[in-house]
Formats: sequence, C-alpha cells, structure tokens
Amino acid sequence: MDLSFTAEEQAFREEVRAFFAANLPDDIRDAVRKGGELTKDIMDRYHAILNEKGWLATTWPVEFGGPGWSPVERHIFEEEACRAYAPRIVPFGLAMLGPVLMQFGSEEQQQEYLPRILSGEDWWCQGYSEPGAGSDLASLKTRAVRDGDHYVINGQKTWTTLGQHANRIFCLVRTDPDVKPQKGISFILVDLDTPGIEMRPIKLIEGGHEVNEVFFTDVRVPVENLVGEENMGWTIAKFLLTHERTNIAGVGFSMQSLEEVKALARQVKRNGRPLIEDPLFAARVAQVEIDLEAMKITNLRMLYKAQQQGAPGPETSILKIKGTVIAQELKDLARRALGPAAAPFPGMLSANLAPAPEDAAHNAARYFNNRKTSIYGGSNEIQRNILTKTMLEL
Repeated sequence: MDLSFTAEEQAFREEVRAFFAANLPDDIRDAVRKGGELTKDIMDRYHAILNEKGWLATTWPVEFGGPGWSPVERHIFEEEACRAYAPRIVPFGLAMLGPVLMQFGSEEQQQEYLPRILSGEDWWCQGYSEPGAGSDLASLKTRAVRDGDHYVINGQKTWTTLGQHANRIFCLVRTDPDVKPQKGISFILVDLDTPGIEMRPIKLIEGGHEVNEVFFTDVRVPVENLVGEENMGWTIAKFLLTHERTNIAGVGFSMQSLEEVKALARQVKRNGRPLIEDPLFAARVAQVEIDLEAMKITNLRMLYKAQQQGAPGPETSILKIKGTVIAQELKDLARRALGPAAAPFPGMLSANLAPAPEDAAHNAARYFNNRKTSIYGGSNEIQRNILTKTMLEL
C-alpha cells in the first residue's frame, strides 16, 4: 500500500486545517492546550460545529450521515484536529454504538438512534465492565430476565466514562446463565431515566470525576431495545471493542504530544544546555518518534483493511498496546523535562513551582490520569493474549 499523500489528499488536509482555523472557538482550543476540563458544554458545542459541516461521524458511510471518508482522509482529519488543539470526539455513540447499529441493529433502531447521535439529542455511555468483570468481560453477572415485553435488569456496571453526562447506556447483560459464559450474553440499549437506575461518581487519583458506577435494580427495558438476537451479545461486544481499541490508539494526539515534548526540551536547560541536547533524553525522544511513525503506518494499514472488510480485525490490539505505551512514554518525557514544575496538581500551583502557561497541560494530574490507558479497553496484557491466540494461533 502506497502511504504517500496524493495531491487530492494534500488539498483535503489544507481544507481541514483552514476549517479548524476558522471555526474552532478559542476557549475550546485553550482548554485542550492547557489540559483544562472538557465540560459537556464544550463537547456539545464542538460536536455541533462538526455536525453542521458533516464531519462529526468520521467513520460513518454517507447513507447514515457520515462523510464517507477514506482511511487516509480520516487519518488526515485526526492529525489536523490534534494540531489545532481540538478535543477528542466523544466515542461512545459515534465510534462504538453507531457502527454496532449499522452492522447488527434493526432498521427501526437505525432510524431511531443514529440521527439522535449526530444531533446530540442522545449522549451514550458504555456499560461493559463490572466489579468482577473487567478484562475478563465474559464473567459479567448483570442479569436481564425476560418478562413479557420487557427485560428486567439487575446488577452493577463500573468505570462508566462520562456517564454523568449521558442520557442512555448500551449494556452487556447475561440473559442465559446456564451456558458457556460467552454464549449467554446480550446487548441492550437502556434509557438512563428508567426507574431503578442509580449513577454514582468515582473520584480518580488526580481528583477528577471522569468515571462512574451504575446500579440497576429491577430496571424494566422494552424487548425492542435488544440489539441483534438474544445471547449474541459477545459477538457484538468483540465487534465494538475492535472499534474502541482503534480509537484508544490516539495517533494524532501522540503526534501533538511529541511536538510539545520537543518544544519543552528546547526551552528547558540542564547544566546550561537545552535538554534536547542531552544524549540520554534525546535518545528517548528519538525512540518514541520512531515508534510513533511505525504506528502511524500500521494505523493506516488497519484502517484500509477495515474499509475493505467492513470492520477492524484482532490486530487492532497492536494499536491499543503501542498507542497507550507511546502516550505514556510521552507524558513521562514531559514530566521529566519540567522536573519540579510538573509536580503540582491543579489548584496547588505555587509561585516557584508553577509551569509556564503553555506547559500547564503537563502537570501531575495529567500524568497520573494517563496511566489508566494501558488498562481500560482491555488491559495490554489481555491484548497480548488476544494476539497470541488469534494471530499466532498459540
């Protein structure tokens, strides 16, 4: 596959770059650049800007309201969005549920939910993990029992990202407890306003409220909210997770972080010389840049393959592993470059430790928050097991 960009693709890059320069509000750009809180209002406004242009659902085909971009165009869009300090598009409805409904949903479900994802009427969250079922997702215990025209759901989900903003949740539930674990799971859509649902915040190590736990007590959900057939949820779950892991790779965001690390290393001095001239530090920067270039090529290859086959394959686990390792390495390099200035958490900055405004994103809170990326979406250890079984057949 030729990975050089054509004249048409370069023209598309210029169009995307001009769009962000003209349409991305300064307060949104600054919030991303400085590592500030990306509120629901910020995300809603950003999504609306992209939706008006027709660029919100970057992976969707034209018939469902997407731009119908090629893999290279999607790659270029992500690069330019990150270069402009645009937020990451919230993935749960757009990059996860949307493709599931296109592949497995009924026509009625597609007509009901896909336009509402684009318009922002529905904000979805993901109900997969449980206290005893994280990387071992097939051991989930949340039950859904058929009662006439409804399922009655009881159980608990955890690590529900941005659930505090959501009005709907897509869940994996156990509908048959008497078969092999993977064979007794179903995929169901739930309105969070349904009686019997309680959402509780989980405070993270840096003090932020990003994730939640969700409790279901005799929650009645219409049967028509089942996606696909009963007990085929594991097939849907695997399909969705390949899309999630591709998104977690975050190639564009790592490219942005690499440029920030280089800029920091040129500003910061050690022993009277710019840090970028320190052989050990420079070697680490060079290695992570090599790894990132290799991942960019791998990402394009997988996007191209997904376009031909309709869905990413198990090799997306490679992207998940390398993407999170690279992102964590870049955060560590930024932390080391700033030294003591990286130590304060937000609200704890002192006159003699505070980083310069352009370095505000590289504080302890951002470093610690980023440690989770090698765990969520299936831990990197689990991803290596997947690769061993599916690709090496061991």
